[in-house]
Amino acid sequence: MKVLGLETSCDETGLAIFDSERLAEGKSGLLGQVLYSQIELHATYGGVVPELASRDHIRKLVPLFEELLTQCDISKNDIDAIAFTKGPGLIGALMTGALFGRGLAYALDIPAIGIHHMEGHLLSPLLGDNPPKFPFVSLLVSGGHTLLVAAHAIGEYQILGESIDDAAGECFDKAAKMLDLPYPGGPNVARLAENGNPEAYDLPRPMLHRGLDFSFSGMKTAVHNLIKDTAGSDSDAVVRANIAASFQNAMVDTLVKKCVKALKQTGMSQLVIAGGVSANLHLRQTLENDLAKINATVHYAPLALCTDNGAMIAYAGYQRLQAGHEDDLAVSCVPRWNISDLPALT
Repeated sequence: MKVLGLETSCDETGLAIFDSERLAEGKSGLLGQVLYSQIELHATYGGVVPELASRDHIRKLVPLFEELLTQCDISKNDIDAIAFTKGPGLIGALMTGALFGRGLAYALDIPAIGIHHMEGHLLSPLLGDNPPKFPFVSLLVSGGHTLLVAAHAIGEYQILGESIDDAAGECFDKAAKMLDLPYPGGPNVARLAENGNPEAYDLPRPMLHRGLDFSFSGMKTAVHNLIKDTAGSDSDAVVRANIAASFQNAMVDTLVKKCVKALKQTGMSQLVIAGGVSANLHLRQTLENDLAKINATVHYAPLALCTDNGAMIAYAGYQRLQAGHEDDLAVSCVPRWNISDLPALT
C-alpha cells in the first residue's frame, strides 16, 4: 500500500509517500518525501503569521506534490490512500492540506484519513533504525506542544503531563527574540549556547517537584529580567552566550527530570522523544546520560523527521488504514484535539 502523507498544521508544507511493500522487503518504508519550510517568510515577524502560513501552503502543495511523484518515480494513480493532518494546529493551515488531500482522494477514488499531528510525531521514531516497541513513555516537545504520554499501543495513549502555559519550543523562540536572535529560536539559542557557560546564571526549573506538568511562562520572565540586569556589560557577547547556555541548561534539566520521573512512575524502561525540540543535541546527550543511570533507553526520530513532515503522517495513516479506519467525504479539522481521545486500533 502506498500512502501519501500531507502535513500542513503550521509553517511547514510536508509531503511523503510510505510504501508498505518496501517495509515487507526489509527496506525503509519511506519511498520519498519533500518539505518546504516557511522560516524565511515568518522570520520578519519573529513568529508564525497564520494567514500567511495558509496562503503559502496553497501555493506550495501542487508543485511539491508533482516534485514528490517525480522523486518516487510514480504517478498519482499509483497512490492507494491519502493521510492528511486533521489537527491540532492552525485552522487555516490545516484546512489547506485537508481539502487538498480529501479532494485528491475523491478524484482518485481512494480512501482518505485525517491524522492527529502529535500521533504522527509519537510514531515517527518507528521509522528510524532503532525503533522502540510498545509500551513506552513519549515526550512530545515542539513549538506548540509539550506532552508526556504513556503509549501502550497505537491509539492507546494516556497523558501524564503537559504544559499549563507555553510550550518548550515557544519558550525557546521567545528567549531567542529577547537575545536578538533570528527565528526559529531553538537552533539559534543552541548555537549561541555552545560558546557560553551553562552554570553562569541560576535560572528557575518551573514545577520541577509538582507532578509531571510543565510551566515555562515564568522562564521567559526570568530571562527578560536577566537580560535587563546584565545590560551594558563590557563583555556583552560573553554575557549573551552565558544567558543562552544557562537558559538551555534550565530547560533541558526540567524536561529530563520530568522524563525520568514519568518512567519511574509508569515502570516503563523506554522513552521516545519527538518534535522539533527533540533535535536539540544537549537534550539528547543529557537524556542518554540520565536514563542510563536507571537502565532506561531513549529513542528518537531521524533528524530529518524531528520537525513537522509528511512522512510521519503517511506512516500513522498507514497504520490506521490497515485497521479499517478512514474518513467520509466531510472535511473537518480540529485545531484543539486531545491525543487521549483517539480511538485504539482494533
